[in-house]
Parts: sequence; C-alpha cells; structure tokens
Amino acid sequence: MDYVKSYIAESSQILQKLDLQSIERAAELLVNLRERSGRLFILGVGGGAGHASHAVNDFRKIAGIEAYSPSDNVSELTARVNDEGWETSYANWLRGSRLKSQDMILVFSVGGGDLQRNISANLVRALQYAREMGATICGIVGRDGGYTAQVADACIMIPVVNPENITPHTEGFQALIWHLLVSHPRLRTSQMKWESASSTTGNPAKG
Repeated sequence: MDYVKSYIAESSQILQKLDLQSIERAAELLVNLRERSGRLFILGVGGGAGHASHAVNDFRKIAGIEAYSPSDNVSELTARVNDEGWETSYANWLRGSRLKSQDMILVFSVGGGDLQRNISANLVRALQYAREMGATICGIVGRDGGYTAQVADACIMIPVVNPENITPHTEGFQALIWHLLVSHPRLRTSQMKWESASSTTGNPAKG
C-alpha cells in the first residue's frame, strides 16, 4: 500500500502544480485551428504513439477537428523507417501529408526530443520541418520539455515530483489533459455517449 499511497499523493501534487494558463493557451490555439479549417497532426513514440491514436479519435469525434497520426498507418510508417530511416520518418510523413502553415502539430513525449542525445530524434526532425512550414506547435511533455518546449507555441509541462516516476506520471497526465481539451466548452462540438445518455434518460449512465 505504501507505493499506491505515494503514487496517488504524487499525482495530487502534479495536479496542483500544472500551469493552467498553458492548457488554456493550447485550447485557444485548437479553437483557432478549427476556425481556419486546419488539420491536427498528433505525434508520439512508444506510449505517445498509442496516445496519438486515441487522441485522433477524440479530436475528430468530439471536437470536430480533422486529425491524423503517422503511427496509425503501420505500413507507411515502417516502409519509411525501412527505406529512409527512423530519424526522418515523421518529417517525411508530414511532407507526404502536405503540411501547411494553417495546420498544427501536437506532440506527446516524455522528454520532448533531444537530437544531441539521439532521443526521439524523429520528433525533433518533424518539429524542425513544422517550423519551416510555419505550422503551429503544441506539446504535452515531461522533464524539461526538450526540443518541443523550445519551439512550441504552447507547451504543457507535466511537473516532476518524483524522478523515479517521470514516465508513468507524464503519460498518465497526457491522457488527462487531452481529455480536458476535447471536453473544453470552447472545443467540444458533440456530446459524448454516456453524458448524452444521462441527459436523455434522467438516470446516471452505467457501464
């Protein structure tokens, strides 16, 4: 029970330390993105890639934003890795998607990318290309934010309260924050299933 208690206590500390202005700034940029009919490209590696797939669904279905992730097409992604290399795989996918200045990149990453240490180099190259194209950049990252924090128009940092739990806390709170964003009154365009079921039946939804 000691670890369970400490993990929950750490999570509570993180909640209290989150920069709410950076979250609101990200929401504002997403509203602007939708108003100009831009596309949202969500990038992540490892757990961040899984998050990206889930978040694509939510931004499309709940927030009415056209969204995509390179890790959703495993055939194209692995072909690019095989033929062109891992480091350029996401940047070249963005080129193939004809990234434009009215589009946005959203990064899910624990470290934010570090080219010198060859950590998530494909995210760094993708962000460099996004800057060249003038696309908006947002990130939900941990540690010091890495390259993402250096170039982002809005960067939501998950505070480090225990160096032994950086990764699980960062990835856990990434899910919390993107769900916050898609349910934000300024972004939500359609009711979610169980909320709509509750309002129509008058009874709490179960299941």
